[in-house]
Amino acid sequence: MTTPLVASALPLPLLRRGKVREVYEVDRDTLLLVASDRVSAFDVVLREPVPHKGAVLTQLSAFWFQRLAHVVSSHFLSADADEIVARVPELTDHRSALTGRAMLVRRTTPLAFECVVRGYITGSAWAEYRTSGTLAGEPLAAGLVESARLDPPIFSPATKADVGHDENVTFDNVAAALGRALAEQLKSASLALYEGGRGHAAPRGIIIADTKFEFGTASNGRLLVIDEILTPDSSRFWPADRYAPGRSQPSFDKQPLRDYLAGLKQEGKWDGDAPPPPLPPAVVQATSERYLKAYELITGKALETT
Repeated sequence: MTTPLVASALPLPLLRRGKVREVYEVDRDTLLLVASDRVSAFDVVLREPVPHKGAVLTQLSAFWFQRLAHVVSSHFLSADADEIVARVPELTDHRSALTGRAMLVRRTTPLAFECVVRGYITGSAWAEYRTSGTLAGEPLAAGLVESARLDPPIFSPATKADVGHDENVTFDNVAAALGRALAEQLKSASLALYEGGRGHAAPRGIIIADTKFEFGTASNGRLLVIDEILTPDSSRFWPADRYAPGRSQPSFDKQPLRDYLAGLKQEGKWDGDAPPPPLPPAVVQATSERYLKAYELITGKALETT
């Protein structure tokens, strides 16, 4: 895991390659997810990988899938390289690409919505509220400031976008597409997972400001939470000791990288499109350290990086 992985190449059928993960077919019921160290910002995949990022995403997801299994079942089977190789012997010679960053999962039919839960108003929600006092066109309480806590948390679904940004939609949009019963199930599952996650993170010094979940249905119709869960890529993790409403917050994610690129955009040195500018080594290192620190605080142990 000490050598960053830009892309895996395993002797299995490649189902798809995303911004961060490769998804391989193991058999009709099982997939293998491999999280690379690729990183994207402003919808552009950058040239430089962030060391240990893929392992943090995989191992932190495995931690949460197991810890919150009593709340909502997941597609998780194993993130242990030995168990994966025992199950898929053709991967024996590819252990270095598996260790820490590969996850064996049940195959599901993904549902076409991001199930976002917002415990604080920030990001695209704050941008819309600041302009119109709404979220996805629906009114919110008056007088909120940036990063204000939302009580209770809000289920705020969004469309999945293969290119560009996701779009916030209302619960009724989800109900119209999937049926009200399934939409209610997604809402209650998402809120329960969020409460379980933030209840664990809070005494460890992390505010989970918001997060997104993905769900799929198994062959028997059972709803499962899939993909990744409560990671720095799918959530905003804020250090509790630095929280102050009324401004943007520092976070345990790719903030150093985004801040650097945003500065280049403001200075007119990058137009925001591919190809991206090179990243200074200090920015890459600072980003890697944020991911590792989030893992350590949440799990109570340092990530094994050798």
